[in-house]
Amino acid sequence: MKNQEAIQYEIIYSKIKNVYIQIKDGKVFIKAPKRISKKELEKIIYQKSDWIQKRLENSQQKQERKKLYTEEQFKQVVEKNAKELIQKTGLIPNKIRIRDIKYAWGSCSNNKNITINFKLIKYSEEVIRYVILHEICHIRYMNHSKDFWNLVRHYMPNYKQVKKELII
Repeated sequence: MKNQEAIQYEIIYSKIKNVYIQIKDGKVFIKAPKRISKKELEKIIYQKSDWIQKRLENSQQKQERKKLYTEEQFKQVVEKNAKELIQKTGLIPNKIRIRDIKYAWGSCSNNKNITINFKLIKYSEEVIRYVILHEICHIRYMNHSKDFWNLVRHYMPNYKQVKKELII
């Protein structure tokens, strides 16, 4: 079912081959090749309107979420869970820090430095624990291979359900 509401969007033309749709801060950005016509773009947007609408709703929900902890409580939740998971897995990061990152819920560098997104302050301890585990598992597998996901599953059998709570 296509949403009949007109979708507001901004077009960014550049030297690319494909059309990319990005939802950022509740706004729709269309990155398009310079050679594409407005009519072709409108057709693509119409075809993707259900997907766009769903992402806009998710973006709105994400912005409306309330903090579940104070900053100090959040830091303690991260530290406690990281300590437990390091002990359980035997995988030891170089350091763990909390930052406001825009591109992911967490990251693990080649130097085994883990960064946890401050925005997780709006999520349950179980979700925070999943993100920490995910990044700790990257110490062994710096990819999302089957072995990586098997390792995550080994320490959190219900990770798929927990992961669904994260609004993208």
